[in-house]
Amino acid sequence: MVPGILVISHGSRLAEWVKLVDESAQEAADAVAQQLAADGSSLQSDGKQVLFEASYLELVEGRLIQDGVDRLAAAGVTDLFVLPLFISSGSTHVEDISQSFGFPRAVPSYEGDMEPFHVPEGIKVTMGVPIDDDEEIAQRLWSNLQELSDNPPKESLLLIAHGNDLSEFYERYEQGMRMLAERVRALGGLARARTAMLLPNEAADVLGEMLEEQPQEAVLVAPLFLSSGYFTKTVIPSRLTGHNYRYNGKALLPDSAVARWMVRQSLRWLHGLEV
Repeated sequence: MVPGILVISHGSRLAEWVKLVDESAQEAADAVAQQLAADGSSLQSDGKQVLFEASYLELVEGRLIQDGVDRLAAAGVTDLFVLPLFISSGSTHVEDISQSFGFPRAVPSYEGDMEPFHVPEGIKVTMGVPIDDDEEIAQRLWSNLQELSDNPPKESLLLIAHGNDLSEFYERYEQGMRMLAERVRALGGLARARTAMLLPNEAADVLGEMLEEQPQEAVLVAPLFLSSGYFTKTVIPSRLTGHNYRYNGKALLPDSAVARWMVRQSLRWLHGLEV
């Protein structure tokens, strides 16, 4: 048995965005190897090592999903764990990827439009899940916000993500965001927390409601994005123009919380292989 882990994220034309994801995936790979060695695992012995491959949905030439599958297959992988490094199970990208690996629709009414991936016969594929709600990711978000906070009991949180305007996916997005926002609120001792998406375009309305309902509370806006870029630097500020809020645009990366999330998902799957 030769396990391999295919980390999939969206991709970007920005080299720095890709670099941050690559570095995080490598950090996860190193940590998994260290943990398996410490456990005396048969998966990490006699020169063997669990193979990691970071690939991208689009925009990164030579690093697309099929490229990653091909590289792992060429290395002799027999068991493949597909780890979607996405914010939410409400992303249609995650559903597209899952369907293209041959898994049943998680949302019966949605049919993806991606071509099926070619996985050589004999390789067993397991589909992982995106972040949704996670304690360490919540800690990272609060760490990002702390420089903006001076009196948490008189401050509130607005967590903003890309979102999805298809109803079934919207519900999934909203559920994960609400749980994550509540974790951040509790960690920081904030007065309350709300969530909003860019798709549909609801961030300004939600912020306006917060300021109207509790004008004495300062609103800390946190972007729920993997890495800084166009959405964190341009879209969110432009959508919130005219409102009073605190914002620094910090994303999840660079930080080890993302790598640790990948490590937990990977080890859970790997330990299952050893049973």
